[in-house]
Amino acid sequence: MSIRPICITGDPVLHTPALEVTVFDDSLRTLVQDMFETMDEAPGVGLAAPQVGVNLRVFVYDWDKEDGTPQRGVVINPKLELSETPSGEPEWETESEGCLSVPGERFPLKRAERATLTGVDLDQNPVRIDAEGWFARIFQHEFDHLNGTLYVDRLAEPYKTDASNVVTERGWGIPGLSWLPGEERLEG
Repeated sequence: MSIRPICITGDPVLHTPALEVTVFDDSLRTLVQDMFETMDEAPGVGLAAPQVGVNLRVFVYDWDKEDGTPQRGVVINPKLELSETPSGEPEWETESEGCLSVPGERFPLKRAERATLTGVDLDQNPVRIDAEGWFARIFQHEFDHLNGTLYVDRLAEPYKTDASNVVTERGWGIPGLSWLPGEERLEG
């Protein structure tokens, strides 16, 4: 297994809806193992296949509940049902997100408090997870990746402009840029 480069905003795979998984084979198992390894090395709490340049509807996650219970898994061809997203301004302290495809940056974003995630695992067994709080936020963030949306695309002003300025200042927003967890430099 190996750590894969993570695509940076601007790469077309990040801005294109991912394809349904139709073949459950050893190459899919290898992809998922590589995604776990990459997520752990980054480190992150979730990683979608498009972030490692693979246009498939797959994501992995790793989050400890408030009671310390680990929640780690993979969901393939997910569906997501959400509670209503609260109105108002996002709280910087409690609602700021980061993204491995916009490395090193964080911005506040309103998300639904509860989510129900369904899909299948690597053995095509049904998966259903009811999540709330940050766990629900992780699912929404990764599900967005599968639809070609990054969290910075959802930001309200003034954060949307701030994120756009960061992308421009760092020379991102173009195809072919990536970074490899464990290395400090960006590849392009």
